[in-house]
Amino acid sequence: MFEQAFKNIDDALWKDSGCDSELDYIGQSSWLLFLKYLNDLELVKADEAALQGKEYAFILAEKYRWTSWAAPKNEQGEIDYNKAQTGEDLVDFVDQKLFPYLREFKQGHIENPQSIEYKIGEIFSELKNKIQSGYIMRDVINHVDELPFLAAEDKHELSELYETKIKNMGNAGRNGGQYYTPRPLIRAMIEVVDPKIGETVYDGAVGSAGFLCEAYEYMYERMDKTTENLKTLQEQTFYGKEKKNLAYIIGIMNMILHGIEAPNIIHTNTLAEDIRSIQEKDRYNVILANPPFGGKERKEVQENFDIKTSETAFLFLQHFIKSLKAGGRAAIVIKNTFLSNTDNASISLRQYLLEKCNLHTVLDMPGGTFLGAGVKTVVLFFDKGEPTKNIWYYQFSPERNLGKTNPLNDEDLKEFKELIGDKPETEHSWNLKVADIPEDTCDLSAKNPNTPEEAPLRSPEEILTEMEALDEETQSLMQSIRELI
Repeated sequence: MFEQAFKNIDDALWKDSGCDSELDYIGQSSWLLFLKYLNDLELVKADEAALQGKEYAFILAEKYRWTSWAAPKNEQGEIDYNKAQTGEDLVDFVDQKLFPYLREFKQGHIENPQSIEYKIGEIFSELKNKIQSGYIMRDVINHVDELPFLAAEDKHELSELYETKIKNMGNAGRNGGQYYTPRPLIRAMIEVVDPKIGETVYDGAVGSAGFLCEAYEYMYERMDKTTENLKTLQEQTFYGKEKKNLAYIIGIMNMILHGIEAPNIIHTNTLAEDIRSIQEKDRYNVILANPPFGGKERKEVQENFDIKTSETAFLFLQHFIKSLKAGGRAAIVIKNTFLSNTDNASISLRQYLLEKCNLHTVLDMPGGTFLGAGVKTVVLFFDKGEPTKNIWYYQFSPERNLGKTNPLNDEDLKEFKELIGDKPETEHSWNLKVADIPEDTCDLSAKNPNTPEEAPLRSPEEILTEMEALDEETQSLMQSIRELI
């Protein structure tokens, strides 16, 4: 039922002239899903308050609640089309009344950016309704209204469908791929850093919140299901920051569907923060991230960092090192050129990483790992507090070309996860002592010394000699046959 509802939503949006890509489909369906979720959550809380003899204070005024403007019901529990708006009236209400009303929440709760009220204001402060037809909007609303958000099994199925939409957005190209990191890679990274209940987990480039959602699943499955642990996991474990508005609402919605009611994601430019102002209270036990590749930051942003560079990912890496608690663990995806770039900033950043952290593992991934991008990447696994002495490299070399039709799967990284404990030397893995790294370049390139050497190409003379030998062998064989005859 849920899968058909999601398909119906996309089919309806495809017909609207204001929505022309997967990016638009997920953006527009997300704000409607959010308001439906908020409505269901408030109704539950109102029922709980009534059972205690209390009156619940709704966040939204009555005329702006889902059950008033989007899906008013009759006595049979069906949408009452005498009250439900449609056509131009519906679009006018959404654009001229609903969105302006929701935007005001940001100003009213600016002192508490982690509150659900502030998140309402943030989501609708820049997001725009792109659905131009009020009849199509009515169709989409009706399909969204079919989706229940309350039962755990419902959320699980909805979260899987939403993840599929995020993946499709990455497949669609444009800038959609930046929001999607392959989940098998995320799960392998999480398994290595092994976050535990009571620790904080952070992603400063949160995107669709894939790292935080998968970390939630990982920790939930392994912890004792006590009331205290559940509260800790919900409220005091996962933290993120996201600059872009579309990614912000997708990340919020993804975490909600995975079971986190009020995600601690802040809508801000992480790189606008001076890393010299980061204090112990701002640090985390575990950091998991895939910062954007290839971005170029302005001079004023670079001033927030000790190592000046316009490369966005390199600034993020500095932020992550500074934001990690002593003894904390990190797994960061970055372009493989970070290991070998010869510019001063890259060399300084590699030296800084090796001095401040134990870079114990580098996972070398092939091109095609990321949908819609042929860029080669590595994953840096490091602990903060001890300098690096030895780096173990693992070069993932699949026997197929990775891409949309052959994406990365969990089985692909099984050997990596099995070997990382002992860090052996194999055909695909090797160790590098820091003492052997050249001081002037600090080159950390993933050059596998254990790859079997290919047989060298033969010279023309060698080929001719072999052909003559084969010809003589053939003549001798023919002579033997004639003698037998």
